Amino acid sequence: MERPLRLITSSSASAAGGEAAGAPRGDFGPLEVLARTLEALLVVASQPLSLHDLAVAADDSEERVEGALELVGERYAEGRSGIVLEHVAGGYAFRASLAAADACARLFERPVERGLSSAALETLAVIAYLGPCSRPDIARIRGVAADSVVAGLVERGLVSESGRDEGGAVHYRTTPLFERVFGLESLSALPRLDDLGDSADEIRGRLEAIAERRPA
Repeated sequence: MERPLRLITSSSASAAGGEAAGAPRGDFGPLEVLARTLEALLVVASQPLSLHDLAVAADDSEERVEGALELVGERYAEGRSGIVLEHVAGGYAFRASLAAADACARLFERPVERGLSSAALETLAVIAYLGPCSRPDIARIRGVAADSVVAGLVERGLVSESGRDEGGAVHYRTTPLFERVFGLESLSALPRLDDLGDSADEIRGRLEAIAERRPA
């Protein structure tokens, strides 16, 4: 059940009756006016907007936009509003509050959360840390075929194709939606492989060695 958002331009507002076009803004300071503009931009956006994107659209400086976002964040905070501002996938976006999850699920007639299987989570972890990587790479690490799991993750928009290797195998990487679903500002927010004491190549080798020792 989706309802298209109707954008109101200054000309359409005037046609609706000049009062709306000429209505006073009230006793709002410049930063508050900018914050309201940012709210509108975030509502109509289909994906997170970066600080630069917001500054360009609002025709203002990134410094002032950052300050105005603090006002928006205070207004739309978890536990205070049904809509929450979050910094995710390298940008800013609105999402429904956790308290409203059940109601949102009923609106769209689907479960509150389509849970990911352990196989899907394992595959996502491999792609997030070691990607771009191919299905054969993932299969070697997990010890089982990855075709159906990867296809499911692509369908859900959590991973996408990222070129091919010399042998023609498609490589996959995580998408901005993955970062948004898991509440990550970027992949750099994942626990660092360096914290485990080894390089990514060494960890890849260890995982593949474990996979090779698994019984068929």
